[in-house]
Amino acid sequence: MNRPLFVSLDGPKGAGKTTLLEAVTKVLRADNKKVIRLSESKSDPYRGETMALVNTLVRNPTRDLELEVCERFADSRTWISEHVLVKQPPGSIILIDRWYPSDAAFRRIVPFAEILQLNIDRNVQVPDLHVGVVTAPDISWARAAARSRGLGSTVIHNLEEHVACTKAFERAIADHGWVLCRNEGTIEDATMQVVSEIYRVLRSPVGEGAQPRLGAI
Repeated sequence: MNRPLFVSLDGPKGAGKTTLLEAVTKVLRADNKKVIRLSESKSDPYRGETMALVNTLVRNPTRDLELEVCERFADSRTWISEHVLVKQPPGSIILIDRWYPSDAAFRRIVPFAEILQLNIDRNVQVPDLHVGVVTAPDISWARAAARSRGLGSTVIHNLEEHVACTKAFERAIADHGWVLCRNEGTIEDATMQVVSEIYRVLRSPVGEGAQPRLGAI
């Protein structure tokens, strides 16, 4: 593999993505892989402005406002694709915490098919591997509530909303053929599933250098 392999982990709050990313990174590095850890939120130069708009959307939900949020996030991913992802070293494995699949969970009014098209039209980098990390909603809700920072969500404020978020994301996983990782057992089991999927892609034609097809999203 010459170019970097791009892997996104997406999912609802409290599903354990960050812990899983750390564990996967540790296993891959122990196998002498060059791993680059990125976060969409920390790489986005327009994050503050967009989140201010998200706060407005929460107070006054309209389709036009949500579409504007979706467009801003897509524009930010274009910037990350052109200024961050392209600068990563050849042969590395890029693990990113959240990418456009997460919009399937958190955007409520605009259909995900429309959001996906926004990202395609803007030439947002397509991951070689999409991993959707989920748990039963009551488990992830309890995990999120137990964190020192709490739920920490601008959009989700109660269990009912979290259940809807999880169900919407699970439908998107099934509809688009993303890898489903049910992170309800041990972290070791979830880690090895994701690591195995990464090695599977590395052995595939995409991993050997072919560019992923947008139609395969």
